[in-house]
Amino acid sequence: MRQVLLILFLLSIHLSQAQKTSKLQVLESAEYKDEVKTFDIKSIHTTSSNRTGIVREGKRDLLFDIFDNDLKKIFSKTVGIDKKERFVGELFFDNEIKYFTVYSPKKNERIVYCHVLNLEHMTYKRQEIFTTTVEKKQNLFNGSNKRQTSFARSPNGKYFAMATDDIKKNLNSYTIRVYNSSTLDMVYKQSYREDTERFYEPNDLMVRNDANVYALGKLFKEGKRQKKGGEANYEFVLNEISKSAAKELFIDLGEDEHIQSLIITTIDNELHVIGFYSEKNIGRIKGGCNFLIDTENLSITSKKLLKLPQKIYDDLYGYRKAERKKDKEFSNFYIDYVLTDGEGNTYMLAEEFYVTTQYMSNGLNGGGYWVNTYHYDDVLIIKFNAKGDLDWGRSIFKRSTAPSYNAFMKNEELHVILNSGKNLTEKTDGRTKASKGWFESSALYDFVYSASGEVSYDKIQDNKGNTFYTPFYGTFENEMFIMMSSRKSKKKQFMTLQ
Repeated sequence: MRQVLLILFLLSIHLSQAQKTSKLQVLESAEYKDEVKTFDIKSIHTTSSNRTGIVREGKRDLLFDIFDNDLKKIFSKTVGIDKKERFVGELFFDNEIKYFTVYSPKKNERIVYCHVLNLEHMTYKRQEIFTTTVEKKQNLFNGSNKRQTSFARSPNGKYFAMATDDIKKNLNSYTIRVYNSSTLDMVYKQSYREDTERFYEPNDLMVRNDANVYALGKLFKEGKRQKKGGEANYEFVLNEISKSAAKELFIDLGEDEHIQSLIITTIDNELHVIGFYSEKNIGRIKGGCNFLIDTENLSITSKKLLKLPQKIYDDLYGYRKAERKKDKEFSNFYIDYVLTDGEGNTYMLAEEFYVTTQYMSNGLNGGGYWVNTYHYDDVLIIKFNAKGDLDWGRSIFKRSTAPSYNAFMKNEELHVILNSGKNLTEKTDGRTKASKGWFESSALYDFVYSASGEVSYDKIQDNKGNTFYTPFYGTFENEMFIMMSSRKSKKKQFMTLQ
């Protein structure tokens, strides 16, 4: 009997140790009851003194909360908003969350507000930024996606820029407004891309420390949008905007080169435009592309098209199919994160996203309804080194129906945080599948990629019997990643990885 108890005791120790393998320090805050049920997190940031601010949005309210170093709530404010006021962007610097909304009191009137939450002083204020008119219910800010394209701040935090559409009946026009971050006073306003026929769609925005702006986007050849698949109906153009002028640089592509999306980044103190390219059509991915920009002459000094490494195919298809799939081009991938390390390397992560529709019968005289399912599946990861070459690439084989992961750099390693099945599925063909089975409980994982691309799968916790956290809504600042418990939890709690 004693032997049986000893075996069970040793087994329990082994299992408890196997449950958590994370190399990061894992801390959880005390639970607290949230008086407001909404979970729609729009902004979450942490100061250098470890105060965390969160902005959430309800049906008629904005909720501003501040938490101390122990993640205990020390400030809370609820601000009523009109049903015609909506969120358009957010920025964080100087211990302040700047949360931007646009109010549409009339069909042709737009008022932009900045809600300022100071985490150190525990104060809130709202200030009108500007008022303008539009035509025919025109949107002032172009579209919305995972990547914010209408707001940006300078690296030194002194300025922020706002890009708006000013499309009129007979003129397509776009405007950059640059503001002093401290006073919220406008530094300058400059129109660019005025054209009577061609429409422009922003892809990325950057502000320099001297308050000059780079706006990157698509200039459509015909109409207002890209038709599904096929040849690109647009040209990429990089706009350099200052108080006195606006210049342009077209990102020229070859005959068999197609690019769906580009972003601006700095590699080793040089300006680059990077993204994915295809040899078939704009909706696919063959490899990574990298354009080095000469900012003095506003010209392209080098252009690199770099095919995806074989390891990406191994991760997704296994060694049996990878060789046959090596010339396959991926589709439906969208850039989520662009991260840099201290060595001048850049990491770009993109997630597969698509929507399927299914008709559900209700059994009543042939009636029914359509249901949309959102798919957040595989993740592609590529690393550009300081010279702009593609160093390595990996991928994560996963399936999800909700935004499910977050990524950050710490100690020169890339961390990808996500929820998966309790035990990662090791396929016989060498793949590791990060998804939850029908009857399987889930677990929180940290996929850690070394500088050379080697990966370890570190379990943070088994979720069964523990608080379920949502990495997608987390933030990495001050060398610390913080995420909040899910909306299903009756009580709220934070987890910190450091």
